[in-house]
Amino acid sequence: MTEGNDSARHLPGRERRRFPGISSRAYEHPADRSALVALRKLSGFDTVFKALSGLLPERSLRLLFLSDSVRVGDEQFAHLHHMLRDACYILDLEKVPPMYVNQDPKPNAMCIGMDEPIIVVTTGLVELLDEEEMRAVVGHEVGHALSGHSVYRTILLFLTNLALKVAWIPLGNVAIMAIVTALREWFRKSELSADRAGLLVGQDIQASMRGLMKLAGGNHLHEMNVDAFLKQADEYEAGGDLRDSVLKIMNVLPRSHPFTTVRAAELRKWAATREYQRIMDGHYDRREDDGDTSVADSFRQSANHYSETVRNSKDPLMGLVRDIAGGAGDLGGKLRDSFTGRRQNGSAGGQDETGSTS
Repeated sequence: MTEGNDSARHLPGRERRRFPGISSRAYEHPADRSALVALRKLSGFDTVFKALSGLLPERSLRLLFLSDSVRVGDEQFAHLHHMLRDACYILDLEKVPPMYVNQDPKPNAMCIGMDEPIIVVTTGLVELLDEEEMRAVVGHEVGHALSGHSVYRTILLFLTNLALKVAWIPLGNVAIMAIVTALREWFRKSELSADRAGLLVGQDIQASMRGLMKLAGGNHLHEMNVDAFLKQADEYEAGGDLRDSVLKIMNVLPRSHPFTTVRAAELRKWAATREYQRIMDGHYDRREDDGDTSVADSFRQSANHYSETVRNSKDPLMGLVRDIAGGAGDLGGKLRDSFTGRRQNGSAGGQDETGSTS
């Protein structure tokens, strides 16, 4: 491992498993994979991608962090440097990416760069998290680097800024925002993959949960409870009617990350699967086999994931999708009831509603 041959010396006291040659396919969320495929099929994206690949001022970006942030190393933020080396050791990332701490009270971290990834964490995040919570975050960012997410993240940042500058050009702004919206949708899904990588590095589900809770509620762990926090995710998914389902979509569209309760629920669910246990037992996809990966298999896995999501979701909109797929009768009535909340209340205008299903 470049720069990190001695990273094994920095492993914490508790024993953790290492994953030699692990492929990002091992921990990628199916929605991440399918969203990226959809993004690449978006009209005009290939043209924009090829153009920006040669035009983005990456050297300027690196100089900016070098001149106005603190580079993590043996002499500066040594504990973060050890975590970074450790995460690269666990996920077998050969070249340790440069890492910077940037003065910003808002807790955040990102992995950007076209040619080589750069990891940036804010002072707000460093001050908020304890060692094991921070270890999961560093693993999360190394997971982004291993997956090659930094390229698309950099394009997203650039296009978002560009959209603001050309907002006065109606058609130009619409064209850019179409790609920005697609990039945001993919990036939200990629965060679920990186959360899994963070768990593989930290191998402490409670630390991962605590970190997500702190991102939502600040450094008040004595006032928070993991089970109650996860119940919020269930309530968020199942609550309300179709109006709430539409509002959820509208609320998430401008965001680069999924909501923290949703991330916590997704990660807890994955940690309980056979898939996660097999990785921990040493049975996982390896990089040496990436070239033999079938695109059709990836599509099939993504399709199965979405089918299962629709089948098991408690969201009213997903319930309507199931009704449509099942050829439900009186679809107009069901749509009306879903939007007005009648199915939840059981009555409207003093008259009983009969025959409605949940």
